[in-house]
Parts: sequence; C-alpha cells; structure tokens
Amino acid sequence: MATDTHGPAHAAPLTVLAVADSDSYVKLSAAMLDALPEQHTVGLAVVRSPIAPSPAQTRAAVGATNQSGRRIPVLTASELRRLIRRRRPDVVILNCTGPVVNVLAHILLNGRGRRRGRRPVLVSALPGISVPATEKAWFHRSQVDLFVLHSHREVAEFTALGEKLGVTGEVGLATLPFLPRPRRRPARPHRVVFAAQAKVPGSREDRERVLVALAELAEDRPDLEVVVKLRGREDEAQTHREHHHYEALWRDLVEKERTRDHTLVFRTGAMVDQLERTRGFVTVSSTAALEAIAMGVPVAVLTDFGVGAEQINTVFEASGVFGTLDDVRSVRFRAPHPEWLERNYFHPASDNDWVDRLTALVARASRGELRAHPPLLDASAQRRARRRSLLRLSVPPRAVRGIGSARRSLRALRRTAPASPVG
Repeated sequence: MATDTHGPAHAAPLTVLAVADSDSYVKLSAAMLDALPEQHTVGLAVVRSPIAPSPAQTRAAVGATNQSGRRIPVLTASELRRLIRRRRPDVVILNCTGPVVNVLAHILLNGRGRRRGRRPVLVSALPGISVPATEKAWFHRSQVDLFVLHSHREVAEFTALGEKLGVTGEVGLATLPFLPRPRRRPARPHRVVFAAQAKVPGSREDRERVLVALAELAEDRPDLEVVVKLRGREDEAQTHREHHHYEALWRDLVEKERTRDHTLVFRTGAMVDQLERTRGFVTVSSTAALEAIAMGVPVAVLTDFGVGAEQINTVFEASGVFGTLDDVRSVRFRAPHPEWLERNYFHPASDNDWVDRLTALVARASRGELRAHPPLLDASAQRRARRRSLLRLSVPPRAVRGIGSARRSLRALRRTAPASPVG
C-alpha cells in the first residue's frame, strides 16, 4: 500500500504528542506518527482507563512502527495535562474513544492545561471502518481542529453531516496507515482465517453458529488450517467490551460435545502474520477485511446476521465480497469490485491531505488565528458526560469496574424488590 504524503517540504519541525486509550487506538496513533515528516519530534502516551491496553497489547500494536522498543507511558488525565503544560506540543492527536476525546479536548482548551496565548492543534481519527457517518462521532469530536478519516466516502459523509450539525473543524483524508503492502501469495495457501470482533455478531447463539460452521469446514477439509484470530485474550481489555469471548464459547461447545477439541486454532497477535498463507478470510465486518484485501486474499463478509449499520457492514454493500456461512463451508471467497476499492480505503496516496491540513492549522495557531470550536452538546449534557469520563480516567480501572458492578446490582435489586406496603 502507498503511504501518506508528507506535506510541504519546507514545513518547520513540530512537536507532536499522540494520546490513545485502547489497543486499536495505540496502533492507529503509532502509524499516524510514522506518516509525519521525519524532522518532527513525536511521542505516544496511553491515558489510563478501564480499556487501557496491557503491556503485551501495546507492544503488539506498535511492533511494526517507529514506536517499537520505546517506553510508552500510561498516564492519568492530570498527569497528561501536566505533561502537555511542560512540553507544550504544537499538535496533540487525541486518538481515543469518543467520550475521552471530549473530556481531554475540554481540558486542553479550557483548563489549566491550555498554553497561554497559544494552544496546540487538536486532531482526532477513527481506527477503522466509519461508515455510515454518525452524529455521535461528531458530538464527541466537535471541538477538535482536524478530524482524520480514511476514505473518500467517509470524508464525504462526515463533511455533509458536520455541515448539517454546524461543526466548524476540518475533515482530512489519510490512507488507513496499517494496511499491508501487496505481497506475492504462496502457490498453495492452506489457511482460512476468521477475524473475531467484540460487538458483532452480538448474541451468544450467533457466535456459536460461526464457530460450528468453522469447525465443520475444518472437519471436511483437513488440508486447511482454520484459524480464529482473536483481538486479545479473555482477560485483556479492548476498545469495545466483548460479552461472549469466542475462546470461552469454544470451550463450552467442546464440553457439551457439540464439536471436537483441537479442530480450530485460536491465535492473537498481528493480523498480517495470519494472512501470509491464507486462502480465504472471513468476518462479519472487521477492518481486518481491508488488510486481507490489501494482501490480495479473497474475502467473505458474512450476511447471515443481517446487513446494515447494526452489523457495521454497510460499507461493503456493492463491494462484491458478501457471503454466507454456507460459502465458508464450501471455501467460496471473493475479490472486491475495482470501483468500490478506490472510493473505500484504496485511493491513491496522492489524494491524502491530512498532513498538509495539519501544517496549515499549526501555522494559523502560531499566528494566534486558531479559534476554539463550539461543542455540539448542550452545557448540561456536556457536564454530565465529562464527569463520567473524568471518573473513568481518574479512578483506578478496578475501582471503576467495581462502581459499575455496584450500580448494576443496585438496579437489579430495585427491579426485584417488592413494593412498599401502603399503610
């Protein structure tokens, strides 16, 4: 894959700090820092939260980037604010989940972390497929100066929605930075890879259907290695909470003798390592499908559980890669249509403009011309959202989970408690 253009050659060296709160955002941040001109001074930090990545997840996320081997600190919101006050970066990239972007942008623009007379340019990006555009994404990022997206379709949809909502920040285009370069595929690829996701399909039954179908494929085709590629171990945090982890479901299916153990292979780590000798790639909607497409691996995006925003697979409409579990059992996979590719994530690198836009915004900031962008949420809603987010960023993750568990228990108790007698 082609990489991002590096903006004007005469751009002055900048100091850029990227902040992430989960493994997928760490991966995105490290790759975006690599896309910046070499003369820039860059750094990466993780803000402490219940979904902060483990050390192993962090190492895997930055393994193929210039951040590999560097110490990546995990900071509270207060420590992060002090770091920014001390280092005074020209740019802060807030690659975090929406509520965290919202609260950190507020701290940097309005709190004591603000640089007197000048403020850093605030940037935010999304880590994967972002179609369709959503108001929620804009609500949390309305105060950033540059919102970075990864396809012409995403830029068009978010720009139109932003204009409708009254957003005043800019939208920039960048190639998804972790897409691998095309490689010559082996003569006899022998692997089928299913990419697990936290959110879809949502129900236990649907996830078991996937595992059973994959197991049937493995039984029928002993010449194929069938791999379930996990985002992380059961005990590791992810960007989105996974209610039914595939490995736990598999153990249960084996225990109930609905399938045989050792039929499937479960792996974590970098997706590109699993795609090297892959004959077909299966997903419900994972961004990893784009990694497979980039490497020339045929794909089946499952429609068994529906098509649309709920299954996060709207973007694949008209791509030609939709398929079913029956297709997977029959080892039928497809390549996407060329016209879909250019509009969706596979545009020429010369189209990318986010670094140029960033450079221009920094120049405006240096002249004191960069104005704050008004939030989209009303004041009371903003305050409530920020209080919740600050709690998650300030209290140790175990305590946050304890608070959440106590609240759920209290709600359950209220639902089941008998009504008070009327005297």
